[in-house]
Amino acid sequence: MLRPATERDLDAIRRWRNHPKVRRASFTTHEISAAEHRRWWDGVRQDPSRRVLVYERAGVAAGVVTFSGLGGEIVEWSKYLDVDGLGAERSAAWVDLEHEAIDYAFDVLDVQCLGAATLASNTPVLRLHEQVGFTEVRRYVREIDGEPREVVWNELTRADLRR
Repeated sequence: MLRPATERDLDAIRRWRNHPKVRRASFTTHEISAAEHRRWWDGVRQDPSRRVLVYERAGVAAGVVTFSGLGGEIVEWSKYLDVDGLGAERSAAWVDLEHEAIDYAFDVLDVQCLGAATLASNTPVLRLHEQVGFTEVRRYVREIDGEPREVVWNELTRADLRR
């Protein structure tokens, strides 16, 4: 299940986002301070083109999905899980979260095209995107922590869902 994130979720969201495994797969790899997290949250709440949702598994908050660019031609999304809290259920949760987020994007947000930027080294996520129907559109290099890193841009359109 996905639900809108609230103020009560902020500490958990920051803790999950700061997990070393999540940071390694992210474009921002430093540990996020409470002040930086607060600025992000305040900005998201006031931006109608962005949405932050909490993923619940068996009634327990277990991850985050963010959408940006709402109202535009392509909406970008990203996600991460409570790595430590899910334990052995993490793989199943990744698949469930992927499907929940896609359904939410197309059914609730009425997105026409969903895009995702993923580090090329993050092969498990790229495989999952491919399995659910995303198409690789391009690759490019982005500097992360002063190093060039290859990024894969994938898209899933409403038409792709009808196949």
